[in-house]
Amino acid sequence: MKPDAKSPEDCQTMLDVRAGVDETDRQLIRLLETRFGYMRAAARIKPNRDAVRDEERKASVIAAAANAAEAAGLPKDEIAQIWDQLVEASIAYELVEWDETRG
Repeated sequence: MKPDAKSPEDCQTMLDVRAGVDETDRQLIRLLETRFGYMRAAARIKPNRDAVRDEERKASVIAAAANAAEAAGLPKDEIAQIWDQLVEASIAYELVEWDETRG
């Protein structure tokens, strides 16, 4: 967390909350940048375009996120929906990258 962003427990005003949310969003973008970097690597490594979509892996990733969310006291179903969208976006990105690396 950024030094000027307070922990949720220490927030006293909506400005505190918004600063924390904004910093968290910046951190999430950095993490997504890394995640999508792995999608670029996967596109480079996978031998054929059909290997990009792996429904078994997708289900495993979503289940792991949902279970971790539940263990953290977060809404399991909502996190599963977010992860479903994230994985679908990742697959779409990887397909574009796969096509571009072989175009």
